[in-house]
Amino acid sequence: MTITPSDEGTGWKPSPHAPEIVSAGSSFAEAVYTHSCLSLREFEAARMRTAQLNGCMICQDFRAARDALALYSVPGETPTRSVTYNGPAPDEAFFAAIVDWTNSPLFSVRERLAIEFAERFALEPKVLSADEAFWARMNAHYSEAEVVDLAHCVAAWMGLGRVAHVLGWDRVCAAPPMPMPAAAE
Repeated sequence: MTITPSDEGTGWKPSPHAPEIVSAGSSFAEAVYTHSCLSLREFEAARMRTAQLNGCMICQDFRAARDALALYSVPGETPTRSVTYNGPAPDEAFFAAIVDWTNSPLFSVRERLAIEFAERFALEPKVLSADEAFWARMNAHYSEAEVVDLAHCVAAWMGLGRVAHVLGWDRVCAAPPMPMPAAAE
C-alpha cells in the first residue's frame, strides 16, 4: 500500500484513492462521535471491544474523551454535540478489563450488553440476530433508538477499522497526528 506524506506535514495518510468513498467513511465516523446518544462508558466499551477484535493498535490506544474533540471539531470552536459530553469518561482500568469483560466486575449491565453486542456483531452476526434470549435482555435495558445507535457505531468501527487494518492504515489512521519518521541517514 502506498503511503504519502500529508499536505499539512503533520503526519501520514493513505494514498488518495477513492476520495468520495473515503470521504463518506470519514463522515460516517464523524457522525458516530458527534451524534451518538450512548453514555461515554457504553460507547467506549463497545468501541474498545471492536478495536480489540479488529486488531487495530491505534484504535486500542484511542480514548474518545481525550482524542475525539481534536478530530471532530473545528479548532477554536466548542462543538455543540459530542459523545464526550455523554457522562464521565472511563479510566484505564475500565479499558484494560474489556479484554476479559465476562469476568470483570467493573461494568454495568448496559456496558456488558454493549460489549457483548459489539463482540457478537463482529464474530457471529447470524447467531446474534436470532438469539431471542439476548434480545430480551437487550430490550430490557436499551430503547430501540439506542440499539440502532449502538449498531451503527459498531458497524462504523468494525468496517472502517477493518479497512484500516487490512490495508495497513491502522498505524496511520485518523488519530492525533503522528510525527513523521526520521529520514534514513
